[in-house]
Amino acid sequence: MKKTLLAAVMFGAIATPAHAEHWDVISTKLKDGCTMGKYMEIVKDFNAWAKPYGYHATILTPIQAQDLTTFWWIGVTENTAKFGETWDTWRDALADPNSAPSKLQTRFDACGTDTSRTGYDAQ
Repeated sequence: MKKTLLAAVMFGAIATPAHAEHWDVISTKLKDGCTMGKYMEIVKDFNAWAKPYGYHATILTPIQAQDLTTFWWIGVTENTAKFGETWDTWRDALADPNSAPSKLQTRFDACGTDTSRTGYDAQ
């Protein structure tokens, strides 16, 4: 009985694919004349656009760090494939200056400077 139970547990662990969220991590600094409140309004509008695609961004602002001027965008999707679909939609829409992504990107560019971007699978 113990061997059967152990075999079932081991098979279940092997047969079940790992599920990993995708984290889109961007470090950003505000430009002169832009406030965190203004940036957060853009993030709010972005999250409204991104919700149907399963993407949500949270902003981490430092309270104890070596660099107190850099904040972190943490965008989360259920997996890397979903991130890719959302990214493709965003990128393709940038060609149309009247699209929501293009208008949002213009606002982001006026308010902040991205200093790095990385992607992670979060287990």
